[in-house]
Amino acid sequence: MKRSAFLFFKGLGLLFAILCGIGTAILGWYDGADWMNIVTFSIAVTGLILWGWHHFSVRWINSDLKQNIFTKFPKEEKEIPDEEHEENFFFKTIRDNKWKTLAFILLILIFIFVSFIAEGFFSGRTLVSFLIFLGFIILMGVVGQYITAQKSVFIGISVLIALFIIGALTINGFLSLLNMKSMLVFAAFLGLATVGQTFVALLGGLDLSIPFLIGASNVALMSLISKGVPPWLALVAVLLLGLIIGLINGILSFRLQGQALILTLGVGFFVKGGVQILVAMGTFSAGTVFGVVPDWMRNIASMNGKTVGLPIPPIILIWIIASIIIIVALRLTKWGRNLYALGGSRLSSARLSISERGYWVGAYVISGFFASLTGALLLGWSGGGFIGVGDTYLFLTIAAVVVGGTSLLGGVGGYGLSVIGVLILQVITTVLVGWGLSWQGQQFILGLLIIPMVALYARSPHIRSQI
Repeated sequence: MKRSAFLFFKGLGLLFAILCGIGTAILGWYDGADWMNIVTFSIAVTGLILWGWHHFSVRWINSDLKQNIFTKFPKEEKEIPDEEHEENFFFKTIRDNKWKTLAFILLILIFIFVSFIAEGFFSGRTLVSFLIFLGFIILMGVVGQYITAQKSVFIGISVLIALFIIGALTINGFLSLLNMKSMLVFAAFLGLATVGQTFVALLGGLDLSIPFLIGASNVALMSLISKGVPPWLALVAVLLLGLIIGLINGILSFRLQGQALILTLGVGFFVKGGVQILVAMGTFSAGTVFGVVPDWMRNIASMNGKTVGLPIPPIILIWIIASIIIIVALRLTKWGRNLYALGGSRLSSARLSISERGYWVGAYVISGFFASLTGALLLGWSGGGFIGVGDTYLFLTIAAVVVGGTSLLGGVGGYGLSVIGVLILQVITTVLVGWGLSWQGQQFILGLLIIPMVALYARSPHIRSQI
Protein backbone atom coordinates (compact mmCIF):
# COMPACT_ATOMS: atom_id res chain seq x y z
CA MET A 1 0.00 0.00 0.00
CA LYS A 2 1.35 3.43 -0.92
CA ARG A 3 1.89 5.97 1.86
CA SER A 4 -0.54 8.43 0.27
CA ALA A 5 -3.30 5.82 0.08
CA PHE A 6 -2.71 4.77 3.67
CA LEU A 7 -2.92 8.33 4.99
CA PHE A 8 -5.94 9.06 2.80
CA PHE A 9 -7.91 6.15 4.24
CA LYS A 10 -6.93 7.07 7.80
CA GLY A 11 -8.16 10.62 7.35
CA LEU A 12 -11.31 9.59 5.48
CA GLY A 13 -12.29 7.11 8.19
CA LEU A 14 -11.74 9.64 10.97
CA LEU A 15 -13.78 12.29 9.13
CA PHE A 16 -16.62 9.88 8.38
CA ALA A 17 -16.79 8.70 12.00
CA ILE A 18 -16.93 12.26 13.33
CA LEU A 19 -19.67 13.23 10.87
CA CYS A 20 -21.74 10.19 11.83
CA GLY A 21 -21.30 11.02 15.52
CA ILE A 22 -22.49 14.58 14.91
CA GLY A 23 -25.40 13.31 12.82
CA THR A 24 -26.43 10.93 15.60
CA ALA A 25 -26.39 13.79 18.11
CA ILE A 26 -28.54 15.98 15.84
CA LEU A 27 -31.09 13.22 15.24
CA GLY A 28 -31.22 12.41 18.95
CA TRP A 29 -31.85 16.06 19.76
CA TYR A 30 -34.54 16.17 17.07
CA ASP A 31 -36.26 13.12 18.63
CA GLY A 32 -36.17 14.79 22.05
CA ALA A 33 -33.84 12.23 23.63
CA ASP A 34 -32.11 12.80 26.96
CA TRP A 35 -28.75 14.56 26.60
CA MET A 36 -26.91 11.72 28.36
CA ASN A 37 -28.30 9.25 25.82
CA ILE A 38 -27.34 11.59 22.99
CA VAL A 39 -23.74 11.83 24.19
CA THR A 40 -23.48 8.08 24.86
CA PHE A 41 -24.86 7.06 21.47
CA SER A 42 -22.78 9.66 19.61
CA ILE A 43 -19.55 8.42 21.20
CA ALA A 44 -20.55 4.80 20.63
CA VAL A 45 -21.33 5.39 16.96
CA THR A 46 -18.06 7.28 16.41
CA GLY A 47 -16.00 4.56 18.08
CA LEU A 48 -17.86 1.78 16.26
CA ILE A 49 -17.22 3.34 12.85
CA LEU A 50 -13.54 3.91 13.63
CA TRP A 51 -13.18 0.29 14.65
CA GLY A 52 -15.01 -0.92 11.56
CA TRP A 53 -12.99 1.34 9.33
CA HIS A 54 -9.79 -0.07 10.78
CA HIS A 55 -10.74 -3.61 9.80
CA PHE A 56 -12.34 -2.99 6.43
CA SER A 57 -10.30 -0.19 4.90
CA VAL A 58 -6.89 -0.66 6.50
CA ARG A 59 -6.23 -4.01 8.15
CA TRP A 60 -8.17 -6.19 5.70
CA ILE A 61 -6.70 -4.43 2.68
CA ASN A 62 -3.18 -5.37 3.71
CA SER A 63 -2.73 -8.17 6.24
CA ASP A 64 0.73 -6.82 7.13
CA LEU A 65 -0.80 -3.68 8.64
CA LYS A 66 -1.60 -4.58 12.24
CA GLN A 67 -1.94 -1.06 13.63
CA ASN A 68 -5.10 0.92 14.39
CA ILE A 69 -6.42 4.04 12.73
CA PHE A 70 -4.34 6.43 14.85
CA THR A 71 -0.94 4.79 14.40
CA LYS A 72 1.75 6.14 12.15
CA PHE A 73 2.64 4.71 8.79
CA PRO A 74 5.17 1.85 9.09
CA LYS A 75 8.74 2.97 8.89
CA GLU A 76 9.83 0.00 6.83
CA GLU A 77 8.17 -0.05 3.45
CA LYS A 78 8.65 -2.77 0.92
CA GLU A 79 9.79 -1.78 -2.50
CA ILE A 80 6.92 -2.13 -4.92
CA PRO A 81 7.45 -2.06 -8.68
CA ASP A 82 6.18 1.09 -10.33
CA GLU A 83 3.66 -0.82 -12.44
CA GLU A 84 1.77 -1.91 -9.28
CA HIS A 85 1.22 1.76 -8.38
CA GLU A 86 -0.51 2.46 -11.65
CA GLU A 87 -3.77 0.76 -10.66
CA ASN A 88 -6.23 3.02 -8.89
CA PHE A 89 -6.09 2.14 -5.21
CA PHE A 90 -9.79 2.75 -4.57
CA PHE A 91 -10.96 0.46 -7.37
CA LYS A 92 -8.43 -2.19 -6.39
CA THR A 93 -9.84 -2.19 -2.86
CA ILE A 94 -13.41 -2.46 -4.12
CA ARG A 95 -12.45 -5.33 -6.40
CA ASP A 96 -10.67 -7.26 -3.65
CA ASN A 97 -13.64 -6.87 -1.30
CA LYS A 98 -16.47 -6.82 -3.83
CA TRP A 99 -18.81 -9.22 -2.01
CA LYS A 100 -18.48 -7.37 1.29
CA THR A 101 -18.98 -4.08 -0.53
CA LEU A 102 -22.09 -5.29 -2.36
CA ALA A 103 -23.58 -6.67 0.86
CA PHE A 104 -23.08 -3.39 2.70
CA ILE A 105 -24.47 -1.35 -0.19
CA LEU A 106 -27.53 -3.63 -0.30
CA LEU A 107 -28.14 -3.23 3.44
CA ILE A 108 -27.87 0.55 3.16
CA LEU A 109 -30.27 0.59 0.19
CA ILE A 110 -32.77 -1.53 2.11
CA PHE A 111 -32.61 0.89 5.05
CA ILE A 112 -33.19 3.85 2.72
CA PHE A 113 -36.03 2.05 0.93
CA VAL A 114 -37.80 1.17 4.18
CA SER A 115 -37.35 4.75 5.40
CA PHE A 116 -39.28 5.98 2.36
CA ILE A 117 -42.12 3.46 2.28
CA ALA A 118 -42.73 3.02 6.05
CA GLU A 119 -44.24 6.15 7.57
CA GLY A 120 -42.49 7.26 10.75
CA PHE A 121 -39.75 4.65 10.41
CA PHE A 122 -36.74 6.95 10.04
CA SER A 123 -35.55 8.46 13.30
CA GLY A 124 -32.41 8.87 15.36
CA ARG A 125 -33.22 5.64 17.14
CA THR A 126 -33.53 3.59 13.97
CA LEU A 127 -30.39 5.15 12.48
CA VAL A 128 -28.33 4.33 15.56
CA SER A 129 -29.86 0.86 15.65
CA PHE A 130 -28.89 0.31 12.04
CA LEU A 131 -25.30 1.39 12.72
CA ILE A 132 -25.13 -0.97 15.71
CA PHE A 133 -26.47 -3.72 13.44
CA LEU A 134 -23.72 -3.02 10.91
CA GLY A 135 -21.16 -2.99 13.71
CA PHE A 136 -22.26 -6.45 14.83
CA ILE A 137 -21.99 -7.72 11.25
CA ILE A 138 -18.44 -6.33 11.13
CA LEU A 139 -17.58 -8.05 14.40
CA MET A 140 -18.93 -11.39 13.17
CA GLY A 141 -16.98 -10.92 9.93
CA VAL A 142 -13.77 -10.54 11.89
CA VAL A 143 -14.51 -13.52 14.14
CA GLY A 144 -15.59 -15.59 11.14
CA GLN A 145 -12.05 -15.51 9.76
CA TYR A 146 -10.99 -17.84 12.54
CA ILE A 147 -13.92 -20.25 12.17
CA THR A 148 -12.97 -23.32 10.15
CA ALA A 149 -15.54 -25.97 11.13
CA GLN A 150 -19.34 -25.61 10.84
CA LYS A 151 -19.05 -22.18 9.21
CA SER A 152 -22.65 -22.38 7.97
CA VAL A 153 -23.85 -22.71 11.56
CA PHE A 154 -21.77 -19.71 12.59
CA ILE A 155 -23.11 -17.59 9.73
CA GLY A 156 -26.71 -18.54 10.46
CA ILE A 157 -26.49 -17.88 14.19
CA SER A 158 -24.70 -14.57 13.57
CA VAL A 159 -27.43 -13.41 11.20
CA LEU A 160 -30.11 -14.51 13.66
CA ILE A 161 -28.51 -12.59 16.55
CA ALA A 162 -28.07 -9.51 14.35
CA LEU A 163 -31.76 -9.59 13.41
CA PHE A 164 -32.72 -9.90 17.08
CA ILE A 165 -30.56 -6.87 17.87
CA ILE A 166 -32.12 -4.65 15.23
CA GLY A 167 -35.63 -5.88 16.11
CA ALA A 168 -35.13 -5.23 19.83
CA LEU A 169 -33.74 -1.75 19.20
CA THR A 170 -36.32 -0.58 16.66
CA ILE A 171 -39.60 -2.26 17.70
CA ASN A 172 -41.31 -1.73 21.03
CA GLY A 173 -42.28 -5.02 22.64
CA PHE A 174 -40.16 -7.12 20.30
CA LEU A 175 -38.62 -9.04 23.22
CA SER A 176 -41.92 -9.39 25.07
CA LEU A 177 -43.10 -12.86 26.08
CA LEU A 178 -46.17 -12.58 23.87
CA ASN A 179 -44.13 -11.73 20.77
CA MET A 180 -41.60 -14.48 21.47
CA LYS A 181 -44.43 -16.98 21.83
CA SER A 182 -46.04 -15.75 18.60
CA MET A 183 -42.81 -16.10 16.63
CA LEU A 184 -42.19 -19.60 17.96
CA VAL A 185 -45.71 -20.76 17.10
CA PHE A 186 -45.44 -19.61 13.49
CA ALA A 187 -41.87 -20.92 13.28
CA ALA A 188 -43.08 -24.31 14.53
CA PHE A 189 -45.54 -24.64 11.63
CA LEU A 190 -42.87 -23.72 9.11
CA GLY A 191 -40.30 -25.90 10.87
CA LEU A 192 -42.49 -29.01 10.67
CA ALA A 193 -43.25 -28.34 7.00
CA THR A 194 -39.51 -27.96 6.34
CA VAL A 195 -38.61 -31.39 7.72
CA GLY A 196 -39.51 -33.20 4.52
CA GLN A 197 -37.95 -30.55 2.29
CA THR A 198 -34.68 -30.94 4.19
CA PHE A 199 -34.60 -34.73 3.78
CA VAL A 200 -35.35 -34.46 0.08
CA ALA A 201 -32.77 -31.70 -0.42
CA LEU A 202 -30.08 -33.81 1.25
CA LEU A 203 -30.55 -36.28 -1.61
CA GLY A 204 -30.45 -33.55 -4.23
CA GLY A 205 -34.19 -33.27 -4.87
CA LEU A 206 -37.08 -30.91 -4.11
CA ASP A 207 -40.70 -31.52 -3.16
CA LEU A 208 -43.06 -28.89 -4.59
CA SER A 209 -46.18 -30.78 -3.51
CA ILE A 210 -45.75 -29.74 0.15
CA PRO A 211 -47.93 -26.58 0.09
CA PHE A 212 -50.73 -28.30 -1.82
CA LEU A 213 -50.70 -31.27 0.54
CA ILE A 214 -50.83 -28.90 3.52
CA GLY A 215 -53.94 -27.22 2.12
CA ALA A 216 -55.57 -30.49 1.10
CA SER A 217 -54.95 -32.05 4.53
CA ASN A 218 -56.34 -28.97 6.25
CA VAL A 219 -59.59 -29.06 4.26
CA ALA A 220 -59.92 -32.86 4.33
CA LEU A 221 -59.54 -33.01 8.12
CA MET A 222 -62.17 -30.32 8.70
CA SER A 223 -64.52 -32.00 6.22
CA LEU A 224 -64.20 -35.40 7.90
CA ILE A 225 -64.78 -33.93 11.36
CA SER A 226 -67.82 -31.95 10.18
CA LYS A 227 -69.31 -35.17 8.75
CA GLY A 228 -69.16 -36.91 12.11
CA VAL A 229 -65.91 -38.85 11.85
CA PRO A 230 -64.13 -39.00 15.24
CA PRO A 231 -61.37 -36.35 15.23
CA TRP A 232 -58.61 -38.83 16.11
CA LEU A 233 -59.67 -41.16 13.31
CA ALA A 234 -59.91 -38.25 10.86
CA LEU A 235 -56.38 -37.19 11.84
CA VAL A 236 -55.05 -40.71 11.24
CA ALA A 237 -56.74 -40.79 7.83
CA VAL A 238 -55.20 -37.46 6.84
CA LEU A 239 -51.73 -38.57 7.94
CA LEU A 240 -52.15 -41.78 5.91
CA LEU A 241 -53.06 -39.61 2.93
CA GLY A 242 -49.75 -37.77 3.38
CA LEU A 243 -47.81 -41.03 3.54
CA ILE A 244 -49.49 -42.32 0.37
CA ILE A 245 -48.83 -39.09 -1.55
CA GLY A 246 -45.23 -39.13 -0.38
CA LEU A 247 -44.88 -42.73 -1.54
CA ILE A 248 -46.27 -41.81 -4.98
CA ASN A 249 -43.90 -38.84 -5.23
CA GLY A 250 -40.93 -40.98 -4.25
CA ILE A 251 -41.60 -43.85 -6.64
CA LEU A 252 -42.42 -41.67 -9.64
CA SER A 253 -39.59 -39.19 -9.11
CA PHE A 254 -37.09 -42.02 -8.70
CA ARG A 255 -38.19 -43.54 -11.99
CA LEU A 256 -38.15 -40.17 -13.75
CA GLN A 257 -34.78 -38.92 -12.54
CA GLY A 258 -34.26 -35.20 -13.15
CA GLN A 259 -38.01 -34.49 -13.31
CA ALA A 260 -38.75 -34.37 -9.57
CA LEU A 261 -39.65 -30.67 -9.61
CA ILE A 262 -42.32 -30.88 -12.29
CA LEU A 263 -43.56 -34.27 -11.13
CA THR A 264 -44.11 -33.24 -7.49
CA LEU A 265 -45.74 -30.02 -8.66
CA GLY A 266 -48.14 -32.03 -10.81
CA VAL A 267 -48.93 -34.42 -7.96
CA GLY A 268 -49.57 -31.43 -5.72
CA PHE A 269 -52.10 -29.95 -8.15
CA PHE A 270 -53.73 -33.37 -8.50
CA VAL A 271 -54.13 -33.78 -4.73
CA LYS A 272 -55.39 -30.24 -4.25
CA GLY A 273 -57.95 -30.52 -7.04
CA GLY A 274 -59.04 -34.02 -6.03
CA VAL A 275 -59.69 -33.05 -2.41
CA GLN A 276 -61.61 -29.96 -3.52
CA ILE A 277 -63.84 -32.09 -5.74
CA LEU A 278 -64.58 -34.57 -2.96
CA VAL A 279 -65.20 -31.89 -0.36
CA ALA A 280 -67.38 -29.81 -2.69
CA MET A 281 -69.94 -32.59 -3.15
CA GLY A 282 -73.19 -31.38 -1.65
CA THR A 283 -71.71 -28.09 -0.41
CA PHE A 284 -71.53 -24.53 -1.67
CA SER A 285 -67.78 -24.04 -1.28
CA ALA A 286 -64.69 -26.10 -2.05
CA GLY A 287 -62.11 -23.60 -0.86
CA THR A 288 -63.35 -23.26 2.71
CA VAL A 289 -64.96 -25.80 5.03
CA PHE A 290 -66.70 -24.67 8.20
CA GLY A 291 -67.17 -26.71 11.33
CA VAL A 292 -66.31 -27.07 14.99
CA VAL A 293 -62.66 -27.84 15.72
CA PRO A 294 -62.15 -30.00 18.84
CA ASP A 295 -60.81 -28.18 21.89
CA TRP A 296 -57.75 -30.42 22.18
CA MET A 297 -56.80 -29.58 18.60
CA ARG A 298 -57.24 -25.87 19.25
CA ASN A 299 -55.11 -26.15 22.38
CA ILE A 300 -52.24 -27.77 20.48
CA ALA A 301 -51.85 -25.02 17.90
CA SER A 302 -53.30 -21.82 19.37
CA MET A 303 -51.36 -18.97 20.95
CA ASN A 304 -53.20 -19.53 24.23
CA GLY A 305 -52.53 -23.27 24.27
CA LYS A 306 -51.21 -24.85 27.46
CA THR A 307 -49.00 -27.84 28.14
CA VAL A 308 -49.67 -29.58 31.47
CA GLY A 309 -51.06 -26.31 32.81
CA LEU A 310 -48.07 -24.26 31.67
CA PRO A 311 -48.68 -21.34 29.23
CA ILE A 312 -46.63 -22.99 26.48
CA PRO A 313 -48.42 -23.93 23.24
CA PRO A 314 -47.89 -27.68 22.64
CA ILE A 315 -47.02 -27.02 18.98
CA ILE A 316 -43.75 -25.45 20.13
CA LEU A 317 -42.82 -28.49 22.20
CA ILE A 318 -43.82 -30.82 19.35
CA TRP A 319 -41.44 -28.98 17.04
CA ILE A 320 -38.61 -28.98 19.59
CA ILE A 321 -38.94 -32.70 20.29
CA ALA A 322 -39.22 -33.54 16.58
CA SER A 323 -36.16 -31.39 15.83
CA ILE A 324 -34.03 -33.12 18.46
CA ILE A 325 -35.03 -36.58 17.25
CA ILE A 326 -34.37 -35.72 13.60
CA ILE A 327 -31.01 -34.05 14.24
CA VAL A 328 -29.83 -36.98 16.36
CA ALA A 329 -31.10 -39.48 13.76
CA LEU A 330 -29.27 -37.72 10.95
CA ARG A 331 -25.98 -37.44 12.78
CA LEU A 332 -25.73 -40.50 15.02
CA THR A 333 -27.52 -43.34 13.22
CA LYS A 334 -26.48 -45.53 10.34
CA TRP A 335 -29.58 -44.46 8.45
CA GLY A 336 -28.58 -40.79 8.72
CA ARG A 337 -24.98 -41.44 7.67
CA ASN A 338 -26.16 -43.42 4.67
CA LEU A 339 -28.47 -40.56 3.68
CA TYR A 340 -25.55 -38.12 3.66
CA ALA A 341 -23.39 -40.59 1.77
CA LEU A 342 -26.07 -41.07 -0.87
CA GLY A 343 -26.55 -37.33 -1.29
CA GLY A 344 -22.81 -36.78 -1.57
CA SER A 345 -22.06 -39.48 -4.12
CA ARG A 346 -24.49 -41.99 -5.58
CA LEU A 347 -21.71 -43.99 -7.18
CA SER A 348 -19.83 -44.45 -3.92
CA SER A 349 -23.07 -45.31 -2.12
CA ALA A 350 -23.90 -47.97 -4.68
CA ARG A 351 -20.51 -49.57 -4.08
CA LEU A 352 -21.33 -49.61 -0.35
CA SER A 353 -24.62 -51.41 -1.12
CA ILE A 354 -26.76 -48.47 0.05
CA SER A 355 -30.23 -48.69 -1.48
CA GLU A 356 -30.72 -45.50 -3.45
CA ARG A 357 -34.33 -46.33 -4.23
CA GLY A 358 -35.20 -47.04 -0.58
CA TYR A 359 -33.71 -43.83 0.77
CA TRP A 360 -35.12 -41.70 -2.04
CA VAL A 361 -38.66 -43.02 -1.59
CA GLY A 362 -38.30 -42.84 2.19
CA ALA A 363 -37.37 -39.16 2.08
CA TYR A 364 -40.49 -38.31 0.07
CA VAL A 365 -42.68 -40.41 2.37
CA ILE A 366 -41.35 -38.42 5.35
CA SER A 367 -42.01 -35.22 3.42
CA GLY A 368 -45.62 -36.21 2.75
CA PHE A 369 -46.21 -37.17 6.38
CA PHE A 370 -44.92 -33.90 7.81
CA ALA A 371 -46.80 -31.86 5.20
CA SER A 372 -50.05 -33.53 6.22
CA LEU A 373 -49.21 -33.09 9.91
CA THR A 374 -48.59 -29.38 9.33
CA GLY A 375 -51.93 -29.00 7.54
CA ALA A 376 -53.74 -30.79 10.37
CA LEU A 377 -52.12 -28.66 13.06
CA LEU A 378 -52.91 -25.48 11.13
CA LEU A 379 -56.59 -26.39 11.45
CA GLY A 380 -56.31 -26.00 15.21
CA TRP A 381 -54.78 -22.57 14.75
CA SER A 382 -57.19 -21.19 12.14
CA GLY A 383 -60.40 -22.89 13.32
CA GLY A 384 -61.56 -23.65 9.78
CA GLY A 385 -60.42 -25.58 6.72
CA PHE A 386 -58.96 -23.52 3.87
CA ILE A 387 -57.41 -25.00 0.73
CA GLY A 388 -54.95 -22.12 0.31
CA VAL A 389 -53.53 -22.28 3.84
CA GLY A 390 -50.30 -23.85 2.58
CA ASP A 391 -49.65 -21.56 -0.38
CA THR A 392 -46.93 -19.51 1.34
CA TYR A 393 -45.00 -22.67 2.22
CA LEU A 394 -44.07 -23.29 -1.42
CA PHE A 395 -41.45 -20.56 -1.16
CA LEU A 396 -40.78 -20.62 2.56
CA THR A 397 -39.80 -24.30 2.95
CA ILE A 398 -37.20 -24.04 0.19
CA ALA A 399 -35.99 -20.67 1.47
CA ALA A 400 -35.60 -22.02 5.01
CA VAL A 401 -33.52 -24.94 3.77
CA VAL A 402 -31.28 -22.77 1.61
CA VAL A 403 -30.93 -19.87 4.05
CA GLY A 404 -29.98 -22.36 6.76
CA GLY A 405 -27.10 -23.56 4.59
CA THR A 406 -28.23 -26.97 3.31
CA SER A 407 -27.04 -27.59 -0.23
CA LEU A 408 -29.77 -28.27 -2.76
CA LEU A 409 -27.24 -30.46 -4.57
CA GLY A 410 -27.32 -32.96 -1.70
CA GLY A 411 -24.95 -34.34 0.89
CA VAL A 412 -24.31 -31.15 2.89
CA GLY A 413 -26.40 -29.55 5.62
CA GLY A 414 -29.05 -30.98 7.88
CA TYR A 415 -32.19 -30.20 9.80
CA GLY A 416 -30.29 -28.27 12.47
CA LEU A 417 -29.38 -25.73 9.80
CA SER A 418 -32.97 -25.69 8.56
CA VAL A 419 -34.11 -24.79 12.08
CA ILE A 420 -31.77 -21.79 11.98
CA GLY A 421 -33.16 -20.87 8.55
CA VAL A 422 -36.73 -21.08 9.83
CA LEU A 423 -35.95 -18.81 12.77
CA ILE A 424 -34.17 -16.32 10.52
CA LEU A 425 -37.15 -16.07 8.15
CA GLN A 426 -39.58 -15.74 11.07
CA VAL A 427 -37.57 -12.98 12.76
CA ILE A 428 -37.20 -11.11 9.44
CA THR A 429 -40.97 -11.30 8.88
CA THR A 430 -41.70 -10.11 12.42
CA VAL A 431 -39.30 -7.18 12.07
CA LEU A 432 -40.80 -6.12 8.73
CA VAL A 433 -44.33 -6.33 10.15
CA GLY A 434 -43.20 -4.35 13.18
CA TRP A 435 -41.87 -1.65 10.88
CA GLY A 436 -45.31 -1.31 9.34
CA LEU A 437 -44.50 -2.58 5.86
CA SER A 438 -47.26 -3.82 3.60
CA TRP A 439 -47.36 -7.44 2.48
CA GLN A 440 -45.86 -6.46 -0.88
CA GLY A 441 -43.08 -4.52 0.83
CA GLN A 442 -42.36 -7.48 3.08
CA GLN A 443 -41.99 -9.79 0.08
CA PHE A 444 -39.72 -7.29 -1.66
CA ILE A 445 -37.37 -6.84 1.31
CA LEU A 446 -37.43 -10.56 2.18
CA GLY A 447 -36.33 -11.40 -1.35
CA LEU A 448 -33.54 -8.81 -1.27
CA LEU A 449 -32.22 -10.22 2.00
CA ILE A 450 -32.39 -13.86 0.93
CA ILE A 451 -30.50 -13.34 -2.35
CA PRO A 452 -27.15 -12.35 -0.77
CA MET A 453 -27.51 -15.00 1.95
CA VAL A 454 -27.99 -17.72 -0.64
CA ALA A 455 -25.09 -16.33 -2.67
CA LEU A 456 -22.92 -16.46 0.46
CA TYR A 457 -23.59 -20.18 0.99
CA ALA A 458 -23.38 -20.94 -2.72
CA ARG A 459 -19.79 -19.68 -2.83
CA SER A 460 -18.59 -22.47 -0.56
CA PRO A 461 -15.94 -24.70 -2.20
CA HIS A 462 -18.08 -27.84 -1.87
CA ILE A 463 -20.95 -26.45 -3.92
CA ARG A 464 -18.73 -24.82 -6.53
CA SER A 465 -16.87 -28.08 -7.06
CA GLN A 466 -20.14 -29.95 -7.67
CA ILE A 467 -21.42 -27.38 -10.13
